[in-house]
Amino acid sequence: MSERRYLSDGSSIPAIGFGTNQMDTDAIASAIDVGFRMLDTAWVYGNESAVGDAIRGSGVPRDEFTVITKLPGRAHGVDEARASLTESLASLGLDHVDLYLIHWPMPRVDRYVDAWKGLIALREEGLVRSIGVSNFNPDHVLRLIEETGVAPVVDQVELHPHFIQAEQRAFAAGRGIPTMSWSPLGRRADLMADATIATIAERHGVSPAQVVVRWHIELGSVPIPRSTSAARQAENFDVFGFSLDADEVAAISRLDSGVRLWGGDPETKEEF
Repeated sequence: MSERRYLSDGSSIPAIGFGTNQMDTDAIASAIDVGFRMLDTAWVYGNESAVGDAIRGSGVPRDEFTVITKLPGRAHGVDEARASLTESLASLGLDHVDLYLIHWPMPRVDRYVDAWKGLIALREEGLVRSIGVSNFNPDHVLRLIEETGVAPVVDQVELHPHFIQAEQRAFAAGRGIPTMSWSPLGRRADLMADATIATIAERHGVSPAQVVVRWHIELGSVPIPRSTSAARQAENFDVFGFSLDADEVAAISRLDSGVRLWGGDPETKEEF
């Protein structure tokens, strides 16, 4: 079993999760077999039903899972959030989700505060255990706190050694908000060929991918790697038998280019 991270609302989540974007039931079931118990999906991924099927087919009790899904841009509003969660729960075949995130802030539309109020209401009713955000910049998070008095328990953002999000992570950490890392391996082939990472991997007798996932753990972020390969899933999960020292973490962090790989700028990205 992996370590756990404790959230500001008193709940906890595994220290590593499995990203299900573009994953089918078989790939998700394989990840569960490996040991993953936090599954990250979203309405826009179109595979919430596959996540639910994999959970039910696993034989693992529901309360051992942390299920994450996300509110789409089309549902930014109090009533819209309720309707969208109802749809997601039906697709998942579950009576609640453990962590519900606003997927993108979409500041041009300017309804993410209304969406947040909707999530607060859903949490109060017990339909979601915890609420957070995805791809929110510090100013977006500050506005949520200032206008509602409720802080997200996590912010899920693009984070990998080529885009280390130092300012965002410092802001979030200062407010007790863990950063969750999507695309934690970046472009895997690029990182796997990097000499710095290869040297550290050889020193610890692990793979380059394991070094990168462990780097996230050392930063205090929560990585959610994804892969269809059972062998790579197992490799990504097996990162709790070694640690990196401060110099190794710093060396990997110096690979930062400051450039997003996937073009998802929270100030302009719109996904309905």
